[in-house]
Amino acid sequence: MRVLFVASECFPLVKTGGLADVVGALPLALAGKGCDVRVLIPAYPSVKEKLGETEELYYYADLFGGMAWLRRKDFGGLDLMVLDAPHLYERDGGPYTAPDGNDWGDNHRRFAALSWMAAEIGHLGIDGWRPDVVHAHDWQTGLTPIYLRNRHGARARTVFTIHNIAYQGSFDPATFPELGLPGHEFSHDGVEFYHRVGFLKGGLISADRLTTVSPTYAREIRTAEFGYGMEGVLRMRADALHGILNGVDEKIWDPKTDRLLAAPYSAFKPEGKAENKRVLQEILGLKADPDALLISVVSRLAYQKGLDVLPGLLESVAARGGQFVMLGSGDRHLENLYREIAAQHPGSIAVRIGYDEPLAHWIYAGADAILIPSRFEPCGLTQLYGLRYGAVPVVARTGGLADTIIDANEVALRDGVATGIQFAHVTAEALGFALERLFELYADKETWTALRKRGMCQQVGWDRSAEDYLDLYRSLVDSSAAG
Repeated sequence: MRVLFVASECFPLVKTGGLADVVGALPLALAGKGCDVRVLIPAYPSVKEKLGETEELYYYADLFGGMAWLRRKDFGGLDLMVLDAPHLYERDGGPYTAPDGNDWGDNHRRFAALSWMAAEIGHLGIDGWRPDVVHAHDWQTGLTPIYLRNRHGARARTVFTIHNIAYQGSFDPATFPELGLPGHEFSHDGVEFYHRVGFLKGGLISADRLTTVSPTYAREIRTAEFGYGMEGVLRMRADALHGILNGVDEKIWDPKTDRLLAAPYSAFKPEGKAENKRVLQEILGLKADPDALLISVVSRLAYQKGLDVLPGLLESVAARGGQFVMLGSGDRHLENLYREIAAQHPGSIAVRIGYDEPLAHWIYAGADAILIPSRFEPCGLTQLYGLRYGAVPVVARTGGLADTIIDANEVALRDGVATGIQFAHVTAEALGFALERLFELYADKETWTALRKRGMCQQVGWDRSAEDYLDLYRSLVDSSAAG
């Protein structure tokens, strides 16, 4: 089985969120099952710097307005192809935004070019290799199946994964002629969405199969509350939509072998976690107190993440002898608010604005609990990292959070299956009750130790989900052969 992944980011080369973690880890899991996977991403400056010398596969004299090269290199076990188009990607700023924080004005061309290249490989192949399936990820690659269905002759089948339906790639209709698509694709059955060009809509309407990153989210996005306007399209394509849980790279996220930590530990040898807590308290200027309940947040500061309901509760966390640490960035008002709260509670509350991968590892290892009060969460990886590192997750009952955490209610505790705390709805009152339950559980050391150990023993890797994707690919190829 030959599969081409196409995405706008891939860890550890370029990352703005969980998409990069998936694209960096799932191909390796599939390769372990005998799948021949290649990954196509843009050659941003940071990517080129990390890759160094590459093999040139093909040269294009004019690709969406300039010269471009398709290059290849094995990187950390990934069979990687990069689209090196300096006129599209060689610039300061982020993958999607300029240094001033605004979206790049030519994002429609930048990601149309990436999608076009994936379709070219899916149609004609490259260097003697043609995929059976092209697996496209999020709106940046939503035109891939549209381009492919307009190619004549044999072509790869297509899978399109929605990582977060709130981000849709919507552009002015004046950009449509620049995409190189036939006129009929600006229609209800193509990329037209409320009189605009919709990259996500294009992928949803044209891919052979659709997936999203948890079973609950696959149901939620067919409703008006969670569908962000796409619920009608998804209800129409419900038979093609599959919810497959994300996993984490268990080689990177393993407290037994994580070199970033102060001390290794495991579910069955947990002593090192106390040392990591001590070091984390020291690093962040928190009071050295091994008995304090240390609650953490590692997150973007955005409405989706529900972190606007937390600030008013932190006073009571500190008053009860608890501690709180946050690592994240986003909404400027929330950044400033959390900074102010930390300044008012030195030794009890610490806030770090920005993202720091090593610090994230230290927080998971040193914290007793990880808080994820998201209003919606397609899958979420934070709670999986929390389970893995013995930071008990406290999560809103939505999307992948509902699918991956078993609430520590009386029955679940009695039956020995609980792994964290769920709550609903995302209000200060409901979250406050969840924090009360957290303090009560933490005070019962026998119950807490069992809860944490059970979470650390959960299977959160890619093995099972990779098998589900492989089954999906096989069904597509088999149906194509039968047809």
